[in-house]
This record gives sequence, structure tokens and C-alpha cells, in this order.
Amino acid sequence: MTTNNGPATTPAPRTGSSPTLTTEIVMPGIVEPDGFQIRRRMLPAPSRGQARVRVEASGISFAEQSMRRGRYPGQPKFPFVPGYDLVGVVAAVGPGGDPGLVGRRVAAATKTGGWASEALVPAADLVPVPAPIDAAVVESVIVNGITAWQMLHRKARVTSGQTILVHGASGGVGTILVQLAVHAGIRVIGTAAPRHHAALRGLGVEPVDYADPDLAARVRELAPGGVDAAFDHLGLASARISKSLLARGGTLVSYGIASALTDTGSLLPLFIGLLARLTLWNALPNGQRALFFDFWAGHRITPAAFRRHHREDLTALLSLVERGIVTPQIAARFPLVEAAAAMRLAESRTALGKVILIP
Repeated sequence: MTTNNGPATTPAPRTGSSPTLTTEIVMPGIVEPDGFQIRRRMLPAPSRGQARVRVEASGISFAEQSMRRGRYPGQPKFPFVPGYDLVGVVAAVGPGGDPGLVGRRVAAATKTGGWASEALVPAADLVPVPAPIDAAVVESVIVNGITAWQMLHRKARVTSGQTILVHGASGGVGTILVQLAVHAGIRVIGTAAPRHHAALRGLGVEPVDYADPDLAARVRELAPGGVDAAFDHLGLASARISKSLLARGGTLVSYGIASALTDTGSLLPLFIGLLARLTLWNALPNGQRALFFDFWAGHRITPAAFRRHHREDLTALLSLVERGIVTPQIAARFPLVEAAAAMRLAESRTALGKVILIP
């Protein structure tokens, strides 16, 4: 990683808040993790509708892994600061902002910009979080937890006594999803590497080797009548298998194409192909549903509802965390300036849970 301490503009302070020095990790282009840059610059005072957050934790997700390859749909043009979500303390608000926010610990889904020591965030996106919970723990349930909660409860609407299949049960989303399901009285079959099977059994999961060439047969042995829902982030080939394992009236929730992460070429045709196939499956007269979950769906068309659902779901998740019902799995914590090493670990697929960056 390289360091850039070049000159920066310093706009006039607003409402008593002055520009502040921030440290950021920059993706300059399609690079290996060692090509990330460390940049220190003056961050402007927050403008109207913004808050400046002193970041306590951010994280590494599949999104950033895709972005560094230029393969995440809708990502900004290079160079930019990645960071899909963050946890921190509000240090200042823009003109007309709520002064009561200052000093509050908050969480936010940002899509980009979270890999920084100080960040400007739309104040409307901030969700207050309990101060006693470790910042890294909170960070691990923002996007991953909301994704898991909404897929399970808002999309698939799985109920107690049913059985589900979770691909990647040892990952950031998977480890939260399986705990939410077990808490709701749902039987969970989860795919993962054998090295993670003992940990998954400890969470109440019946593990299956994700690399088993007869994976479908193993799942059928455990659920002869089929599963009531399958959660699949791998892509169309895996989605076909997942659909074949559904019980009548079951639901397939697809939420990514992780299997194509290291491919070349555009992801757009793959997404279009997946969505077309899901649409076709929905037309079949078997009572099954096939859905695609998009974390950002509605944030432009119905922003108030989008924010309300995120606030409600994250608040519910953090309550479960406080009560010890959900224990986020943290693979490792790295200083922000060691983002390259953190990315390498996250991409190794050897870690259980989420890799966290601490500014």
C-alpha cells in the first residue's frame, strides 16, 4: 500500500464545525490489495443534511472484493474510497441538523466511503446503536445482518418448524442467517468447508461440504421432502440445484453471483440471465417462488420506507445481540492502514465470519 499526503482544499467551517483530517483507503483502479493507497486529507465540514462520523469500525464484504476488480454493478469510477458500512460516533452535523446527534454512536450502510477514520454520511441514514456493544460486533451485523433478516423474514417468510438450506453458512451473511433461523425454531442445513463444520454445529446447523460433488444428494438425505427455503449467493448454476431441492411451495432467494468473482468480463449478462431464469421459474405451476434480494432495492424510489425498514431490522438485530441470542462471528480485526492484509484474508475464504477494519 502507498501513502498519499498531497494537498487538499479546506472549505470554510459550517455551524461551528471545522474541516478535519481524515485517513482513507483508496482503490485507485483494478489492483491487487497491495495496490490500495493510504490517503490523508482535510475532510470538509458537513453540509446541510450531512453528519461527520468518527469511524470506529468498517468491514470487508463481497462488495469490496468485487469493486477492486471493477466488477460490482454501479460502483463509482476509480479512484474512490470503499467501505460498504460503518459504525462510529457523530462528531458534527451540518446546518439545520439535529445537535442531539453529536456524541451518539451510530451505524450506517454507505455502499462506499466507510474505509476512513472520519466520514461524511447523510444524517437520515444514521441508525442509533447501543453504546455498550463492541463497535466491531455492531459493524458485522449492519449489511450482513439486515440482509439475513430481510431475506428470512421479509422475503422467504420462513416459520418455525420449517427447514432451510443456507449456502455459505460460514460467511458474514450466513453466520447471522443461521442464528436468526435457529432462534426462530427453523431447522438449518448449511454448506461450508469441513474446517468450519464444528463451529456450525455449535450454532445449531447441520453442515454439508460445499465442495461435495454429490451435494444435492447429501441435502436430500437430510431433507427427503425438500427444503422450505434456500438462500443462494453463488449464481445461476447453484440456483438450479437449490431450486431442485425445494419442497412444493418452497422459496428460493438468490442474492448474488459470488462464483463469478474471479471471472473476466461484465457481470451484467450474468445478472440478466439469473433474473430471467428466476422470472421463468416463478411462472411454473408448482407453487414455488424464486426471488432476487437486492439490499438497496427501494432506496431511490421509496427512500422513507427503505430507511424505516433498515432502522427497524437493525434495531431488532442489535436487541438480539445484546441479549446474547445472536453472536456475530468476527474472523479478524485489522487496523485501517492494514486494509491490504485484511482483504487478502477475506478473499482467502479460510475465515469464519467477517473481517473488520479499525481506524
